[in-house]
Parts: sequence; C-alpha cells; structure tokens
Amino acid sequence: MTILVFALVALAVCALLVLVHRWLWIRLVRDTTAPGAPTRRIGTALAIALPLLSVAALTTGRAGAPFRLQQTVAWPGYLWLAVLLYLTLTMLVAEPIRALLLRRLAHRVPSRAVAGPPVPQTVPRAAAPEPAPEPAPAPVAAATAGPAATGPALTRRRFVARAVGGAAAAVAVGTVATGTYGVLRGPSVRRVQVPLAKLPRAAHGFRIAVVSDVHLGPVLGRAHAQRIVDTVNRTQPDLIAIVGDLVDGSVPDLGPAAEPLRRLAARHGSYFVTGNHEYFSGAQQWIDHVRELGLTPLENARRALPHFDLAGVNDIQGEPEGSGPDFQAALGDRDRTRAAVLLAHQPVVIHDAVRHGVDLQLSGHTHGGQLWPGNYLAELANPTVAGLERYGDTQLYVSRGAGAWGPPVRVGAPSDITVVELASYQA
Repeated sequence: MTILVFALVALAVCALLVLVHRWLWIRLVRDTTAPGAPTRRIGTALAIALPLLSVAALTTGRAGAPFRLQQTVAWPGYLWLAVLLYLTLTMLVAEPIRALLLRRLAHRVPSRAVAGPPVPQTVPRAAAPEPAPEPAPAPVAAATAGPAATGPALTRRRFVARAVGGAAAAVAVGTVATGTYGVLRGPSVRRVQVPLAKLPRAAHGFRIAVVSDVHLGPVLGRAHAQRIVDTVNRTQPDLIAIVGDLVDGSVPDLGPAAEPLRRLAARHGSYFVTGNHEYFSGAQQWIDHVRELGLTPLENARRALPHFDLAGVNDIQGEPEGSGPDFQAALGDRDRTRAAVLLAHQPVVIHDAVRHGVDLQLSGHTHGGQLWPGNYLAELANPTVAGLERYGDTQLYVSRGAGAWGPPVRVGAPSDITVVELASYQA
C-alpha cells in the first residue's frame, strides 16, 4: 500500500512538472519566437534537456552512478530546479500584466477604414469616377492572433511576450544567482545567549558552535568544508556540535571533501550526531569515518562534561535499521540536578526531550526553509523552523544550516553557524 501511494504521488508530481514546463515553453519560447527560428529550436531543446538534467541530479546518487557523473549533472540540474521555482512564481505574477497589455493592444487597432478624399461637387454625379474599393478593416481579433498571423499587430504581440518573459526571467535568474552566491560565500556567524536554570556559575559563558546540514556532496565539496572549519575556528568555541546531515554520499566519494574537519579545534572537543541524510548515505561508515577525523559520535549516548551533561541521539531515519533515537539510553539514568544539552538532528523529537528533562536541545534539519516560500512548508512539518523557542522547561534552538541540499541556493534563509552561549542565572 505504501509503495502504491508513493507511486501515485510521484506520478502526480511528474505530471505537474510536465504541465509547468509546457506552460513555460509556450510563454517563453513559442510566444516570443517565430516559427522555425533558431532561437525557438534552442529554447525547445533547453525545455527538454534541463528537466532531464534535474531528474538525473536527483537520481544518480541513489542509483550508485559514478561520482564524476553525479558532479556533471548536479550543477545544471539542481540550479534549474531553483530557477524553475522562481520562474514559475514570477510568470504567475506576470500573467495578468501580460493579459492587460494585450487587451490594451487590441483596443488600439482601428475598427473602421479611413475615408477617402471628398468628391468635388462641381463634377456631375453621372460623370464622377467610381471610387476604388477600400480593403476591409482588419478585425480586432488580429491583435491577438497566434504565431501564424502576420503584420504589425503580431510584432507588437511578440514584443509584449518578450518584455514580460524577459523581465520574469531576469528576476528569477537574479534571485537564484544571489542565493547561490550566499551559499558559496559560506555561512555567517550568529550568536545566541541561552540561560539555563541548572547551569552553575562556573559554566557561565560556555560557547557551543552549532553546525548543521553541511551537505557535502557532488555540489558542495572540500572548499565548502574548509570555509566552515575556518569560520568555526575563528569563533574559538569551547565545544563544537555537528548536528547531522553532514554528507550526501559515500565515504569513498566524499572522504577527501570531509578531510578539513580534522582541523576543527575546541577546548572540550567536537561531537557528531547523525541526520536523516547519513542514513541515505550509509550511516555506520560515516560514524566510523568522523571518528577517524577526530570527532566524537554520540550514538544514543551521553558525556558528562565538567558542568553539564552533553547527550546525543540518532536520527529517526535510523528506525527502520534498528538504530533510531533511544532517549532512555542517552538520558535515562542521569542526574537531573545537572543541566543537560541534547544534540538531535530533527526538531520534532523535542517532546521526547521535554519528557526526559533536557534543558536545551540543539537541532537543524529544516534549513530555515532554504528557498522561500519553502519556510511555510517547513512550518507544517516542524515545531520550530529556525531560532530559539521554549517548550515547557526545555528550550529548542534550530539552526538554518551551514550548507544547502539540492540546489546550492538559499533565498530568505541565509546559511549560518550559531555560537550558543550558555548563561547561568547565578552569574
């Protein structure tokens, strides 16, 4: 039954994408070019090739294709998905403008023929030459004729299509270009102070660098990892917490890209918990590999630090493999008079954290929505999309993430590394 539902949803999504691409082809290619023109052939070819590249970008990794092939199709395929989103939105906004311009154009076409010169009254009526027949006036509908029409009205119609389509394309491409630059430039640093009632005065000002959703893969590689390491180390944190979705691929393919993580430096060490994408990529191999890089995996485990407990749980994606989150193992037998900080990839486990007396949960997963208006969809699936919120006696901080999944683009949700500074009420 589950497979059938998945197949029906996939079929509906594919049908929708086909319809959207055909509509965009009509508005941006057919309506703006002459039949048989080279530009129309190029536009038609792109309308076929770009969605195929997007499908390839989404499927080659799961299909086990060579990593070089994944890298080849990833950039154009994923970027087209981002352009497609904003091109569709801008064209929807532009559609009523286009209709209004065409309506005004139709009203400007003459509705009757222009009268000829008057016949002199001195010429006898019988001798007056018969005027030449006037051509029939062009119907108003000619202003809205299709590509087969000819004449000035067609030129004006095509001009409107090009102006509207060109403006929409410029907005879409400019938005994606800006969002891509933001990702490739690297994450900014956010600083958040979180007071904890149980935190002793000696731990006041303890700084945790929270890194989530790096998504090393065929698009974001070693250079991206190095930017993150440099940014984290500049903050001089007391502890580093990588809260899942570090990679999108296998250790043989991405091991070199993750190598800069070896240079992460913090007085109390660097810790790692799995995200859902680790289970798509082979969680155990990455747990073993990050340990080789000097990080400490917290697999449903806890570490007693000098002034508080640090715990971590596996991601819920591990449940089918029998390695999902186990709060009892991580928190069940601890001393509840001590403050507890929990690393958990997905914010949805906050209610388990509340039941186990966690003071602060650090999460990622949402990307803050990544591509507006994706934040509204993220709100439907997550209790908190980004930032700090309180649930009972437990506080939840959700990072927007340091990378990007799929399109290396962020719009309305810039990437970040957050330095969480713990504060004691006794200070």
